[in-house]
Amino acid sequence: MALTETQLVQIMPQARQRAGLFVGPLNAAMAEFGISTPAQQAAFLAQIGHESGQLRYVRELASGEAYDTGAKALRLGNTPEADGDGQRYKGRGLIQITGQRNYQLCGFALQLDLIAHPELLELPLNACRSAAWFWSNENLNALADKGAFDAITQRINGGQNGRAERRALWAAAKKVLGVTP
Repeated sequence: MALTETQLVQIMPQARQRAGLFVGPLNAAMAEFGISTPAQQAAFLAQIGHESGQLRYVRELASGEAYDTGAKALRLGNTPEADGDGQRYKGRGLIQITGQRNYQLCGFALQLDLIAHPELLELPLNACRSAAWFWSNENLNALADKGAFDAITQRINGGQNGRAERRALWAAAKKVLGVTP
């Protein structure tokens, strides 16, 4: 089922001004990466709704400097010297792809040179595709099918940051898309 702009705004009211830019790319990305059932789509839309401030942000608000050095930088595949990898490869897309290693993997999957042009993840189509790629790569449809929403949040966020808002968006998405408990 293709998501309409009206449905997108019902799920993410703060996306009103940007919904038209994203509805087509969201539908294309969900189709490309097999996010096809209403339950899967509701969970996906809720998670990207929170991660992107309801489609208002496709780039992490923080500078990314925290990912320049130290253990976190190494885990993300960033160069441990203070060369700016953390800032260059800070979170982008509707699910914040972060770190040189993740940019490389995502770029390979999407056939984009994200190492040379990380800003490509800020374009609506690529922001949607990168989120759907991450979703697929983490096998989150299986968790969505089970209704394991907090487990999805854990995989995306590494914790339960924004749990209340994520769950409110999920409830709205389930209602709009006709997902029954």
